[in-house]
Amino acid sequence: MVDTTGQAEPHSGRKILIGTVVSNKMQKTIVVEVTRKKAHPLYKRVISIRKKFYAHDDKNECHIGDTVRIEESRPLSRLKRWTLKEIVRKTALVPEVNADVDIVATGK
Repeated sequence: MVDTTGQAEPHSGRKILIGTVVSNKMQKTIVVEVTRKKAHPLYKRVISIRKKFYAHDDKNECHIGDTVRIEESRPLSRLKRWTLKEIVRKTALVPEVNADVDIVATGK
């Protein structure tokens, strides 16, 4: 018998990506932007390629700016093919400032 304590889980064959949450306005859905570096085929300059993935967030625990790990899954809807595996790093929550209140208070 093999002892697997302290080791990574067995390889499941599913792709895993790390990215930043750019939207969480939908229920149980987040939009994750994954950035990768690639050399331009002609000019050989390194460019950043960004792609957005819709992922299932069952507990609605992600916020904009969080760094998350998502895993490939079966199709959950028309756009969702990924599920949230874990939150790698949470961002500090900044309270939103309402611009309408400032305009009324100053009278301008």
